[in-house]
This record gives sequence, structure tokens and C-alpha cells, in this order.
Amino acid sequence: MLRLRSIVIATTVALAACSQPPQGAATAPAAPAATAPVASASTAAAPATAMTSNPFFHASTLPFQAPPFDKIKDADYQPAIEEGMKRQLAEIEKIADNPAAPTFENTYVAMEKSGVMLNRVMMVFGAVTAANTDDALQKVQQEEAPRLAAHEDAIYLNDKLFKRVEAVYDQRDTLKLDPESARLVEVVYRNFVHAGAKLSDADKARLKDLNKQESTLSTAFTNKLLAATKAAAPVFDDKSKLAGLSDAELAAALQAGKDRHLDGKYVLTLQNTTQQPELRDLSDRDTRHKLFEASWNRAEMGDANDTRKTIEQLAQIRAEQAKLLGFPNYAAWKLDDQMARTPATAMNFMNKLAPAAVARARREAADIQAQIDKDQKALKQPTFKLQPWDWDYYAEQVRKAKYDLDESQIKPYFELDNVLKNGVFYAANQLYGLTFKERKDIPVYQPDVRVFEVFDKDGKSLALFYCDYFKRDNKGGGAWMDNFVGQSKLLGTKPVIYNVANFAKPAAGQPALLSFDDVITMFHEFGHALHGMFADEEYPTLSGTNTARDFVEFPSQFNEHWASDPKVFANYAKNAKGEPMPPALVEKMKKASMFNKGYDMTELVGAAMLDMNWHMLGADAPLQDADKFEAASLKKDGVDLGYVPPRYRSSYFQHIWGNGYAAGYYAYLWTEMLADDAFVDFKDHGGLTRANGDRFRAMILSRGNTVELAKLYKDWRGQDPSIEPMLENRGLKEVPKK
Repeated sequence: MLRLRSIVIATTVALAACSQPPQGAATAPAAPAATAPVASASTAAAPATAMTSNPFFHASTLPFQAPPFDKIKDADYQPAIEEGMKRQLAEIEKIADNPAAPTFENTYVAMEKSGVMLNRVMMVFGAVTAANTDDALQKVQQEEAPRLAAHEDAIYLNDKLFKRVEAVYDQRDTLKLDPESARLVEVVYRNFVHAGAKLSDADKARLKDLNKQESTLSTAFTNKLLAATKAAAPVFDDKSKLAGLSDAELAAALQAGKDRHLDGKYVLTLQNTTQQPELRDLSDRDTRHKLFEASWNRAEMGDANDTRKTIEQLAQIRAEQAKLLGFPNYAAWKLDDQMARTPATAMNFMNKLAPAAVARARREAADIQAQIDKDQKALKQPTFKLQPWDWDYYAEQVRKAKYDLDESQIKPYFELDNVLKNGVFYAANQLYGLTFKERKDIPVYQPDVRVFEVFDKDGKSLALFYCDYFKRDNKGGGAWMDNFVGQSKLLGTKPVIYNVANFAKPAAGQPALLSFDDVITMFHEFGHALHGMFADEEYPTLSGTNTARDFVEFPSQFNEHWASDPKVFANYAKNAKGEPMPPALVEKMKKASMFNKGYDMTELVGAAMLDMNWHMLGADAPLQDADKFEAASLKKDGVDLGYVPPRYRSSYFQHIWGNGYAAGYYAYLWTEMLADDAFVDFKDHGGLTRANGDRFRAMILSRGNTVELAKLYKDWRGQDPSIEPMLENRGLKEVPKK
């Protein structure tokens, strides 16, 4: 997933990170609901001591200008953000007040060069507040969010600046610009218009106020959810209640208790999704129920961390923003510059998936109910109706019965370091010629973080790659990618990229064993990393993952396919003795690969439709009741299966309320279509080869947003994407019974 950074770079809001459909992400154009940094014109000059002592006031001297985390303190962020905004506004005012006639160089290129300091601090601030936050950082977030929103407005709603932008845009066809420069003119002009540059003064004033409110509420939602997720983690005194968990999982739960000063107690920390990994193994139904309810109701406890009122206000404010900007709803505004273009197109696409997914889920539910009945009969106990907290546990029993396969057989072959080096890195080497060297000399923001230098096929240093894989209470849920430093030939910068995940941290001395879903997440997030590493653009606005939301997840979802490639799989699927996974077990995994696909797709489509419905509300719609709206939405779209809850409930849907995926969660589905169609091309041309990789890098991964994205894909593929490979790969080819 890509996370929306609080940052204005060259007048574009950069998005970061990813979360595979499970969680994944990309970079997106600036939004009126700005969580992006913007400077305050009244900020006082920075004291001289800050100029010398604050590490953000000057470019880092580390390789690739990597952040000097050994020197950065919490107290450094706010002064640097304020100074960064002040400097960028001064730069913007100079451009706007330039007495010379507007040109591409003195307007567009000048804007691309603005905001360097703000960018530097916000990229790091966005990373640590997402992955390693604390009370001090959250306080800075809350204070700076509305100021950053005002700063963005000070740029996009600057009349003098927009007149220069528009003047160059109007004469673009006569300027003899190179293709990337011509694309920059189109994208930046569109971003200004999209952000309200053509509004009246009165409407601009109203939009600025709405943007501040939206930014403040979005930040409040994120911080409330983090606290709610931590507080909701269920605590157990009795080890027997956790029967079914492995020794390693029990040790991790015990350690989580110790970390919270609950020595001797077991804590099951929550991940961001509705369902929790432990539900697959817990044999005690009451424990499963307790864990599910803790997850489902985490942000609906009626306390200070309840998010429902916040999201109800957010939805209404976004609808008002869209109306001011001339759109019927926020989704229409948001999709105006995406590949799908309209909410109707996105919903029609999902409506092609939902009936088949639901039909398959119902068939899966029947198999699971039969397993429940069988088990209860054997125990001479009354049966019960399948509930969401039962699904994963009994689905695992069905999988064992159908395929003689369970997770405990698989995990010993997926040790994290081995998957990273001999799976993720190995595939990148085979496809693109990359090599990796771990760097112990580069400071990190948390001891679990590792750093690798990435070398290109010619041996030249290409990028730095940080990975932060283990769950922490002060880390946001999910998985994502972003940059500490973006690539730009104009600015002379190379990519410094990070991946973040939330895998269970093993107890000391124990190996970090992954589920295959975790393995897929690693490949997914590294697909985003490759998109950033291979960036080869002149301008930061167009660089790397700064693409439409419904394109940015394409490289990440495409990279997932290599986790199952026979050559790659054989290279990393080995146990602690170095023994490969037995062929019989590999074959079982293949046969089981379509298992539970109805459930997986239904929970994903349900969440995506829920997101779209929230953001198709018009400005005249009354303030919604979050619970009632959610129930009505799922029922309307035919995805209200009680035993298949949406992947994210409205009240903890961080993607759409805090991470820039508003009206954009459908992008995971849309880009699955692109990724599955793209993989057909690879298979047709020999699969895992350097020739295929080099061509994909040259025509897709290195192009950023320098070409209209539908054209970019078609130029590489030779045709428009087809939904058929997706339907086949996701087990949805069957025609649902009416």
C-alpha cells in the first residue's frame, strides 16, 4: 500500500507505501483535503542555533542523503517543518512575483525545485509517525496538520502563481518541450485546477477552511485508531485458552504482555484487518469470539478512541469539498484523474466481481458448515451456525481434509531472512540483475530496521533499501512502502526507500517464521520498492510511484506472482537445515492455491464498495450514522454475508480515512486485473528472464508518471488489459447460480 505523506513537493502531494490487497499503495496527485504539508506564512525565522544543530536544516552527508537517525530527535521535527514551510512559501512567492514573462523554466522548473527542506523533513516525519510514533510525535502531527493543509492551499490557491502556470499551459503546444516536460505541464496544471485554483475568492476561502478541518480530522482518526488498536488487544491469564497456538506464538504473546508490563499474561496484539491470524489456530471457540470482537469493535467502544463521529464528519466534509470543486461527490472528484475516471466505472468493474465472489464464498461456507457439523457430532456436542470468528479455524480444517495441508507444515520453510534474500532479492536479481549488500553503518529509527545497498546490473550503486518487518504497538497496521529520499535528475537525488510490515516478532532466539500470506506481502511491498528504485525521471512530481492510485498498485501486485514461480520458490522455500520443501508438500500448496478465494475476494470487494459508497455521498446528504450506513451499504451491493465481514470496517478503515485511499480502495482490485493480465505476457515470453525484466523495467517501472498511464500499459502489453486472467486466477470463472 502507499501511504499519503504530509508533504508538498514541487506542488504535488506524494503518496507512500503499500499494503497488499491485503495491503498495497502508491503515489497520488494532490488532494483538496490536504494532509500534505503546507507552510504558514507567519512562521517566525528559525533561531541561529537551529540552523546549526537541527539535522533537517541541511542535506544529510550520509550515502544517498539518507536520514541521520542517530542525530534526529523528536524535538527537531516541528521547527524543521515550520522552517521548511516558510522557505517554500518564500520560494513560491518569488516565482509568483517574477516580473519576467512566464516560461516553463521560471515557473514549472522553479516549482519543482521548491520545498526541498520541507520534503526532507516530511518524508522522515511521515515514516516515523507511521512506524515508530510516540506521544510527542503525535502532538506535532495534530498541531501541524492544519498548518500543512493551509500551506498547500497557499500554493495551489495562489492566484498570481496559477496565472503563470496557466499561461505556460495555454502555450504548451508551441514551446517545443521534450515529452517529460510536456507531461509535467499537463499534470501540474491539472493538479492546480483539481485543487481549486479556478474558484472564486469566496469559494477558495471556504475550501481552505474545509481542508483544515479534513486534515485535522484525518490526523485525529489515525491517532485514535492507533490507541484503540493497542487498547483492544485481548489479554489472557490462562494459557489453555490459547490452545492451538505454536510455542513460538505463545512466546510472542507472553512477550507482548511483558512489553505492556503485564508479566505472565498473554496479549494477542491486533493487526489492521478484521480477521486476525491467530483465528486460524485457536481451538477454543470462546477465545476466537473474544479475539474477533476485540478486532471488530476496537474503534467503537464509546470512549475517547471511538472513531465513528470522526469518520461521519470526514465523509460530510469531503462531500462539501467536492461540491465546491464542481463535482457531485468526493469519489467523482477523486477519480477524475485516475485510470477508472468515474465512480460508475469503478463500481461497474466491482459489480462484475461481487456476484461470483459471493457465490463462491457461499459454497465455501457450506463446506465449512459441514465440517463444523462433523466435528461437533464427533464430540457429541450440539452444532452451531458458522460465524465470522469460526471461518478461519474451520476453513483450515477443511483445507487439511481436502488437501492434507495445514499452516504448521508450511511455516518452517518460510523463514523471514531466507525469504528476503533468497526469494525477494533473488527474483529481483534474475529479472533485473540487482544485487544487495547489507549496511550496518547507516543509522536506523528502530533497532529492528535493516538497511541494504542496492546495486544495478552494471554494478553501480542504485538505491538504499530499508526494511522494518515486525509488529509494534506504536506502529500503524498493515504494510507499506515509501521513500526517505525521492529520485530526481533535476535535484540530483537517488532513491532511499523503505518497506514496513507487521509480522509477528519471534521470541529471542526463535526464527521468524512466516505464513505464505506474509511471504506474498513481502513480494508485494518490494514491488513498490522496485517501482521507486527504478525511477529515472527529471522531475520529482513525475518520479517513481507518483502515479494514479489505480496504477500504483500494479507493480506491487505483479511482483507477488514471483513468490510462486517454481524457480524462485525452490530457491527460498527451505527449512532451518537448508532442506527444500518436499515436492509432495509443494504440490499440496499448488492444489490448495484456489482454496478460500471466495472469502478473500468477498471481504476485499466488500471493503472497496464500502469505501466508494462513503465517498459517493453528496453534499446535501445528512450526517450519517456509521454503523447503519455500513450495514446498508453492504446489503445494497449484495456483499452482506454475515460470516464474511469486510476486510476493514468503516471505523478502522485507515486506508480511506488516514492514508489517502479515499474512493481509491478499488485500486487493489483494478490493479489485480493489470497484474494478472501482465503476468500472462511474461508467461507467453518465457517467464522469469532478464529479457522480460529489462523490458518491463524500461517500459513500466522506470517511467513514473511521464506518460498517460493507460497508454503506458498498452504500449508495453500491446493491448488493453483483460479481466479474464484475473477471474481465472482468483477462482471466479464459474457463473454464479441465480
